[in-house]
Amino acid sequence: MVKICCIGAGYVGGPTMAVIALNCPAIEVAVVDISVSRISAWNGDQLPIYEPGLDEVVKQCRGRNLFFSTDVEKHVSEADIIFVSVNTPTKTRGLGAGKAADLTYWESAARMIADVSKSNKIVVEKSTVPVKTAEAIERILTHNSKGIKYQILSNPEFLAEGTAIQDLFNPDRVLIGGRETPEGLKATQALRDVYAHWVPQDRIITTNLWSAELSKLAANAFLAQRISSVNAMSALCEATGADVSQVSHAVGKDSRIGPKFLNASVGFGGSCFQKDILNLVYICECNGLPEVANYWKQVIKVNDYQKNRFVNRVVSSMFNTVSGKKIAILGFAFKKDTGDTRETPAIDVCKGLLGDKAQLSIYDPQVTEDQIQRDLTMNKFDWDHPIHLQPMSPTTVKQVSVAWDAYAAAKDAHALCILTEWDEFKTLDYRRIFDNMQKPAFVFDGRNVVNIEMLREIGFIVYSIGKPLDPWLKNMPAVA
Repeated sequence: MVKICCIGAGYVGGPTMAVIALNCPAIEVAVVDISVSRISAWNGDQLPIYEPGLDEVVKQCRGRNLFFSTDVEKHVSEADIIFVSVNTPTKTRGLGAGKAADLTYWESAARMIADVSKSNKIVVEKSTVPVKTAEAIERILTHNSKGIKYQILSNPEFLAEGTAIQDLFNPDRVLIGGRETPEGLKATQALRDVYAHWVPQDRIITTNLWSAELSKLAANAFLAQRISSVNAMSALCEATGADVSQVSHAVGKDSRIGPKFLNASVGFGGSCFQKDILNLVYICECNGLPEVANYWKQVIKVNDYQKNRFVNRVVSSMFNTVSGKKIAILGFAFKKDTGDTRETPAIDVCKGLLGDKAQLSIYDPQVTEDQIQRDLTMNKFDWDHPIHLQPMSPTTVKQVSVAWDAYAAAKDAHALCILTEWDEFKTLDYRRIFDNMQKPAFVFDGRNVVNIEMLREIGFIVYSIGKPLDPWLKNMPAVA
């Protein structure tokens, strides 16, 4: 029986291994992690991550050919194929601080694999890593090999949170990079054979190691670039009276461009986009390509500009101060159908409003109060370390309360800010919300989910990203 072990039981490792186990009943799959609480959650009724469809997949395989364990060394030593899906946070100090990936967890995983292995292994990079990581891992393993042979493969994930299970069952492509040697090609084929249980052969692409590593960074950079492009247009639309939804619809009808990732918003978030672009910038700088680095830096600059612009619009519309005013924040996750808050634009928007002394009441159907408070007190990039290594903040933000539903959040508020496009925000009883708010009542829609005309008829002053401005707002321009 082929045995697979995945080091890291997070957003990538857990769902990916569950889908492999479901589709390959003859393969034994173990997901290992040093976090006892995380493994307990994977073995319990309340899984540690929320992802539509994940529960059903895990419950069908768990205990049969899918196992979650903290006995890392045992499962690593028994495995034929080891997926490494550990954190690769952005460095906060030292060489490359603020851009380069910190490979501490990767290196310790490689050293542990070398220590406990008693048979030949295929080691698969699953987490996003900078180009040439495979070479570094290869060196660690070969210099500590004790006669054991290792093949390193790069198999980057292309999952979108909220649709990860769907993406795993029906991927656009599976990418496998390996050495173009007889042993490397054999290892590549072994991994191909796993995916071929359910993925059509023509969707399994093989490349050299470096192409696979760079393809992941490039894909995320291109997607983030589209979002920054449409968000840059949204600012111009507001200035000219154009409607960004109409513009992006017209642009997306061009078959060379296509309609995806053209929704204007308060900004992109998630665990990968900013981190991968910073990584790409660092690699460009290290390779003497400052013009290329500056090009990609601009994608992040526009994203930061969009979040700042939103905060400025809120403050300037409300008589240039939100000090002491209650503002309801609807949505804290970085997008709908996930509880993930990593790099969510809501963090920067909330911090911007708190900087002007606002009182925030936050509601998100999938994010806990503990997580919200952690995110608002944590330093940038600290989120990407394993939870037990994250600094525990003893403080909570006193100006922040967390509500159990949108109506409680909005009661007596001066304004609503919609920061996540949860479906429920489209169908709220806005008349009821208006009646219970301070007047004038504002709605700042950072995701373009509300019916602007209907809300204006109720009596709201509405700001929606990239839409023609409410007459009220025209008289109160957002200061930069």
